[in-house]
Amino acid sequence: MTGCPARYDEELGYLVVDDPALAREVLLDPETFRPDNAVLAHTPLSVKALRVLASVGFSLPPTLANNAGESHRPIRAAVARFFSPARVAGVEPLTRSLTVSRVESAADRLAAGSEVDLVEAIAAEPPALVLLDMLGLREVDVLALKAWSRDSLELFWGRPDEDRQLELAHSAAEFYDWLRRRTRAARRDQGDDLFGVLVGLGLSDEEVCAVGYFLLIAGQETTIQLISTAFRRSLGADAVASDVDPADLVEGVLREASSVPTWRRVTGRPATVGEVELPAGAPVLLGLTGHGGPADLAFGIGIHRCLGAGLARLEARVALECAAGLLSDVGLVEEPPMIDLLSFRAPRRLRVVTRSDGRRGLQPR
Repeated sequence: MTGCPARYDEELGYLVVDDPALAREVLLDPETFRPDNAVLAHTPLSVKALRVLASVGFSLPPTLANNAGESHRPIRAAVARFFSPARVAGVEPLTRSLTVSRVESAADRLAAGSEVDLVEAIAAEPPALVLLDMLGLREVDVLALKAWSRDSLELFWGRPDEDRQLELAHSAAEFYDWLRRRTRAARRDQGDDLFGVLVGLGLSDEEVCAVGYFLLIAGQETTIQLISTAFRRSLGADAVASDVDPADLVEGVLREASSVPTWRRVTGRPATVGEVELPAGAPVLLGLTGHGGPADLAFGIGIHRCLGAGLARLEARVALECAAGLLSDVGLVEEPPMIDLLSFRAPRRLRVVTRSDGRRGLQPR
């Protein structure tokens, strides 16, 4: 643990809780520390951005991450069935196949003397394709989904200025319009994919879209970021030659530098965190990683624990196993630029070249 267990950060505007024990207490008390602000924009949205979102009826009513009410349990139970241990184990062959093909393609390009971005070449697509398969969703433009996801993370967890907000809002509105169309189709077709199951629960269009919006972003983008961080830690012959088991390396990343380093809560009534007294309505920012806590804390705990924890662990482990040989033979050509949002942090890209051409590149820190 570093720093004070709980301190007010004036720049961020949150009580920051870094003590893992205190963070655990907060997460296990959703009545006092509510999730109402979990998916609100960190930077207040401009009137122009809000108008763009309103034009498609954009709404994120309480469903999963932002829901502590009675409707949370049935929605979570319905979604959890897509991520059962058996279903997660069942997608390992698909995950491995998708990853191996991308590793082989990246290796060919490196052998030809090209630079390769390991994030785009290997990490970026398999988690999205696996998620869509698990949710039963077909005919999805994966490149569009990835762009929508990155833009939405920046819009709601970044610090975009008004011009950038407007660009991001158009992207989020496009995504939401797609979700609405899928929801309407599910009401007609009554299928057994994610949208069909949610419609079958009797949820409103806005509730179905809200679940889809959060799940289709969180279910793959954070895993891409986890894999990217694990790749960064594995780069270089010395790092790979240490014989660290890939599963252990993933656990180390989750403990020390998870792609989701913080999460938000707001007090529903006066409360005390450590020695800090808070009024109702006080925003709280929980440190989930890098403060000496267990790896599991990176996925949250209690009624809002990440449903995809097992899947993320599997996909990151498989990515490391499949790319181990490649990672030992390449070096970075630049210090990686970072995705650096309030609750998301990972290398934006990992540009590498093969070591055999004499350009050893940067060493991992």
